[in-house]
Amino acid sequence: MTPWLSALLATLLLLSPTARAVDEADLLPIDEAFALSAKATERGRIEFTWKIAGGYYLYRHRMGVQPAGGGFKANPLELPDGIAYTDEFFGDVQTYRDEVTAVLTGAAADGVRTLDFQVKYQGCADVGICYPPHTKTVTVELPADGGAPAGTDPLAAPAGTDLFGVATNPAIAAGGLPLPENQAFRFEAIVDTADRLLLRFTPAPGYYLYRERNSVELAAEGVRAGEIQWPPSQSHFDEHFGDVQVYFEPVDAPLPLIREHTRAVPATLSVTFQGCQTDGICYPPMTRTVALQLPAGGAVGGPPPETPPAKAGTPLWLALLLALGGGVILNLMPCVLPVLSLKALSLAQGGGNQRKARVHALWYTAGVLASFAAVGGIALALRQAGLALGWGFQLQQPGVIAALALVMVAIGLSLSGVVSFGASLAGAGQSLTEKSGPAGDFFTGVLAVVVASPCTAPFMGTALAFAFTASPVVAIAVFLALGLGLALPFLLIGFVPALAARLPRPGAWMETFKHVLAFPMYLTAVWLLWVLAKQRGADAIGLALVGAVGLGLGLWLWEKARWKGVLAKAIAVAVILAALWPAVLVQRMPAPEKAAATEAGVVAYSADSLEQLRRDGRVVFVNMTADWCVSCKANERTVLGRPAFREALGRAGAVYMKGDWTDVDPAITAFLESHQAVGVPLYVVYPRDGGEPEVLPTLLTQSIVDEALARAAD
Repeated sequence: MTPWLSALLATLLLLSPTARAVDEADLLPIDEAFALSAKATERGRIEFTWKIAGGYYLYRHRMGVQPAGGGFKANPLELPDGIAYTDEFFGDVQTYRDEVTAVLTGAAADGVRTLDFQVKYQGCADVGICYPPHTKTVTVELPADGGAPAGTDPLAAPAGTDLFGVATNPAIAAGGLPLPENQAFRFEAIVDTADRLLLRFTPAPGYYLYRERNSVELAAEGVRAGEIQWPPSQSHFDEHFGDVQVYFEPVDAPLPLIREHTRAVPATLSVTFQGCQTDGICYPPMTRTVALQLPAGGAVGGPPPETPPAKAGTPLWLALLLALGGGVILNLMPCVLPVLSLKALSLAQGGGNQRKARVHALWYTAGVLASFAAVGGIALALRQAGLALGWGFQLQQPGVIAALALVMVAIGLSLSGVVSFGASLAGAGQSLTEKSGPAGDFFTGVLAVVVASPCTAPFMGTALAFAFTASPVVAIAVFLALGLGLALPFLLIGFVPALAARLPRPGAWMETFKHVLAFPMYLTAVWLLWVLAKQRGADAIGLALVGAVGLGLGLWLWEKARWKGVLAKAIAVAVILAALWPAVLVQRMPAPEKAAATEAGVVAYSADSLEQLRRDGRVVFVNMTADWCVSCKANERTVLGRPAFREALGRAGAVYMKGDWTDVDPAITAFLESHQAVGVPLYVVYPRDGGEPEVLPTLLTQSIVDEALARAAD
């Protein structure tokens, strides 16, 4: 052990705030902590033995031996199994304590009496300090034929070449000591705005800071910290963690704040980070705490995210046309068909009356347009308030899913004849369930929009991306064009007599048809409950089923109380309202723990994993999906779940990565926004050479996928 390393580690322990309880005498020189000896038991067998001091350990995977010159043809080093250990630097490793012997076998050249070996090893002390990788040259005397073995020279000098591939640090070689951590890594935090802090990290010359090994805690009433917004970093090969992203220069990183109020409050910020000395020691994770005063103001929910400008290549007229076409195609989506069946029944009940058909069509269109305008307005307002949301965001709320399931059950019960909504024969309009009258038509349009939200039709993606990046007035215009497309088929039937004349005439068949239509509504409720199970588990399903039973009881009581007094009706209404309470309880339930990836051969999405795969030169197929997205499930069943897709992945050497947006997930939302997508499905193929990714259409075919993967692999 050279004197500089002993002084280095002792000084670090004395100066580091995290290790002030360690006395200088507690840290041994490396040759005392790991006393190495070697002997030749025979000419073709060398044993290297480390006697390890108490409170110290060696890494198995950081040990190696190589002949320093000719004269010995060596086999791989033989090491015994170590003790399993999860290490903060290397992950799951094996370590040795007390004593360990490694055996190097081989063939020594004739006439050779002594051999030099370069021995590498690295270890740590239990107090939390790791020694730098150490290389030592030892000389072993070989026995003569049948002679006694000889030992090593304990004073052999360290080799000039590090077997780990790390050059000797000139500053340390010259006797320089590492700085204490508060000088090696300075940290400051200031209040930038009411919604944002500015963090400044300043590594000293010859030191670097890890980008990924950090965490933030903010103690402030009604305010929590977002994710640190790191600027671009530098790739670096690190002895502790391999290829990492680091900063050698001072770096400023904004930290957004998510506020529940706009009051001024005191705050305490604690930031934990880690860094190393170039070709030297790695400091343990260090925590700095700063007291701040957050001013009044800011936006509740946090600062709005920066959104990219609308694509210059998408003019307004094209966005409106695409939205109109996307709305028309929504009529063909399976999630909309049950509601459209109800609308077809109401038009058939018109019996060919052209005036009634126009009234039906106009009120249905009003319901659709009002709903699209409301959903678009809410989404834009929430995004402006700092909540990144996309199309279909309402179905990420389990309470909404549960409430929709109960609505479907109620409609199914009405179609089955259990109850009929509306006034008496003397009242205005017929029943809401039969979908006649202005209220019924308007309600059907609202319901069509709600159940259409999980579907993303072709042409919708570009139009909605344009809407979410344009001015509010233009955005609402795009949403209205989308609604107009959804309502267009019924507008044509209402205002084109030739189309209306093709509708079947009313008759006794309609009662049977109405009963049949109840079953698609029940199936829709089942599908929604399946989505709810994915979001909140079996307990949520139990609550929703209790609500469905209570709703059925309340509707039955309402039907029985139709011709009775106010008290009977009040009881029925109370039961119905109580049946809706489970939807509120479901919304408050925590999400269950999910496995990172539940399918064989599928990697769960994370930005870090994707970045690492791209650095490794891998082709990556990213599938952003959700359990409530019908289009997603259709693509997975017809393309992504087939053997042909797996074969295409194999040919391209591609990794299949999947992100689940069933629940709110800011990381996936950020990924969608980075590709100017406002919902799922989203399919992105990343090429092997690190070039620009390719976004695939929302409706896949096997040929589209095959061609995209082939291009990415070239």
